[in-house]
Formats: sequence, C-alpha cells, structure tokens
Amino acid sequence: MVATKNVALVVGSSRGIGRQIAIDLAKNGYAVVVAAKTTSNAYETVPFPPDPNSSHSTINTVEREIRESGGEASALPVDVRDVTQVENLVHESARIYGKLDVLVYNSGAIWWSSVEKTPVKRFQLMQKVNPEGLYACVQAALPVFAKNEWKGRVIVVSPPIYSRFFRGKTAYAMGKVGMSVLTKGLAMDFVRQGRKEMAITSIWPATAIESAATEMTPSNEDKSNLRRATIFSDAILGMLNAPAESVNGLLELDEDFLRKYYGVSNFSKYSVIPGTSPRRMMPKELPTLTVAEQDDEGTRLDSTALRQTKL
Repeated sequence: MVATKNVALVVGSSRGIGRQIAIDLAKNGYAVVVAAKTTSNAYETVPFPPDPNSSHSTINTVEREIRESGGEASALPVDVRDVTQVENLVHESARIYGKLDVLVYNSGAIWWSSVEKTPVKRFQLMQKVNPEGLYACVQAALPVFAKNEWKGRVIVVSPPIYSRFFRGKTAYAMGKVGMSVLTKGLAMDFVRQGRKEMAITSIWPATAIESAATEMTPSNEDKSNLRRATIFSDAILGMLNAPAESVNGLLELDEDFLRKYYGVSNFSKYSVIPGTSPRRMMPKELPTLTVAEQDDEGTRLDSTALRQTKL
C-alpha cells in the first residue's frame, strides 16, 4: 500500500481523451490507475511515446509516459463488460494506493446509425460498455468511498439530455443518456444521504475533440474543426477542484464549464490547427430537466426495504 494524497482511477484511458485525462491528472499530483482492455509491452514500443490516438497507445505506454515524466501510475487491464473484472479493478486500485479519491469513466462503445441498421448485438454491446460498465464501476467504488469517509468524486463522460442528440444514433443515445440519468440520480442520493463531500458530474465536448474516434470517421474529420483533448482534461481538473456541492449532478460541456466557472474566454490554444475556430457541435442553450413539482416525491418506495419485510 502506497500512501498518496490523491488517487484517480481512469477507466478507458489507453488512448485519446482518456489518455490525456490520465496524463494531466498525474501532472497535477494524482496517482493514476490507467485502466482499459488494450495492453502491450511498453518498453518494446518504437517510437515512444506512440501516437496517442493509435492502437500503439495502451494502458502500459500511458503508465510509462507518466512514470518517465516523474508521475505515479499503475496500469491495470479491465473489460468493463465483466462485473467481476470491474470489482477486481477497483479493489486492486484501493489496495495499491490505500484509497480512491476520483473515478473517471471514459470507456465507450460507438455505433451511429438508424434503429433499422443497428443490430441487436451491436445495441447490446453498447449497453454493456456504456451504462452497464459505468454502473458496475460506481457500485464497486461506493464502498471504497465509504471507507474514505465519503469524500470522493465521480466524473462521467456523457452528454446533456436533449432531443436532437437522439437523431440518427438512437441506440447509442439510449446508453449515453442512461449514463447521464445515473449522474442525476446518484447526485440526488448524495444530497439525500447528507454526503456533502461526494459529487458526480457528467462532461461532454462542446466541439469535436481530436481522438481515435474522430480519426476513424470516413472523412478523417476536418482538423480545422477539432480541438485538443487538453480542453477536456482542463475542464475535468476544474470540476475536481470546485466545491462538491457546486458540481454535483451537473451535465456540463467542457467549454461552457470553463467559461462559466473559471472565466475562460479565449479557447484558441485548444485548436488542433492554430488560428482556426472549430465549429461548435452542441446547442448554445440546453433544456433544464427540473419541474415545478421537483421536491414532491409522493410516497417514496425502497425495493430493498420492501424485499427485507417479505423475508
């Protein structure tokens, strides 16, 4: 067990955005557990470091990058579709570093097409990796946060909820919006349970970010419309440094968060091609999900309690 001030588990951090999150957390004093499926012998990777958006970037190369920069990291493989592997990942992370302060869930499976052209197996894969993988990670992490006196943060890569997001990718949206529902619901649990130092926050890019996903698009994405992944990691660091109550339950965009909470107005440093202004892909304004009767729960049911009374 290593005594460390801050410990972050980044699930889905072998390349792209997840890699950048892990790298920047380490630069900011976190011991980082780099977790994903892809592994390799980092010391046989040539050239090093590899293209961060290529298959040559793995949890092992990211671990090596962090360590060679003076940071602290451990690479642990996981298939988030396997609940037992997820549980072992969280337990091993806590065993290595003695605690867990931050869980970042960046794993994701993508298939953008109509319902007609999305096979059931593809749909099931996305649900396994996206909402189910997140749920398994949260379930495994909550007891670890409890041992840390309920001090911790969860960051989820999922979008604000609005109808245009469903168009042309309904099956994908069902899972990603489900992840955002978990953010809203767990945030309410934290408030109801009086866990004032716990927060769960969702983050999504306002503008397309250079990643493995954009490089796989048919047009290879016009790089003048891309931002660097550092905007995403900067926003996450801002969320982690903000008071828990101010970010608990937020479904926020990277650019908007940095503007509203940190006063950032110039985002030019994040453009992949200097001097360009990448096109914003998200709406300027998003709907609120609250209703006038927000606090009226009626008769609250607890299936756990109901089941116990029947035993």
